[in-house]
Amino acid sequence: MSVSTNNLKNGMAISYDGKTWVIVEFQHVKPGKGGAFVRTKLKEIKSGRVVDITFRGGEKLEDVRLETRNVQYLYNDGESFNFMDTDTYEQFELNKDFVGDASKWLKENDMATIQIAGGEMIGVEAEMFVELEITETDPGFKGDTVQGGTKPAVLETGAVVNVPMFLNAGEKIRVDTRDGRYVTRV
Repeated sequence: MSVSTNNLKNGMAISYDGKTWVIVEFQHVKPGKGGAFVRTKLKEIKSGRVVDITFRGGEKLEDVRLETRNVQYLYNDGESFNFMDTDTYEQFELNKDFVGDASKWLKENDMATIQIAGGEMIGVEAEMFVELEITETDPGFKGDTVQGGTKPAVLETGAVVNVPMFLNAGEKIRVDTRDGRYVTRV
């Protein structure tokens, strides 16, 4: 199925130059003279590299079907992460390079999303907000509620997040996985 460059959307997957790409961002440009064109920033699915490509307005591109599947993270055996499809109960493993940044937010039995483009797995995303325990941080002091004061804290998955000064090891916090930001104490 083809799609016109006039109908592009962020997150859409397309096939171009024999490779599958995800549109990171795009901008329609209508100069004073000459034809309109579309500037895009595309991320290649296999390598993860991001490139800028300009298309003529109305140019046809091949649309790639993008799907998501809900999976449950089971465990990590050191080399690979093991997941279970929650619909079929089929178990599969993915290497740690493929899981990438999502690995620092996943703990056993958490839900995640697998992205599939053109029948091929392209990525893993953790839930938007996760609740994790602080395993290591400098001790907080009672009454230490200075506005904006933060300190690094190591979470149970190994991720490091800046948290307010009053939090201590053993406390659970909610983290936004999109930017690794502390949200609230649980």
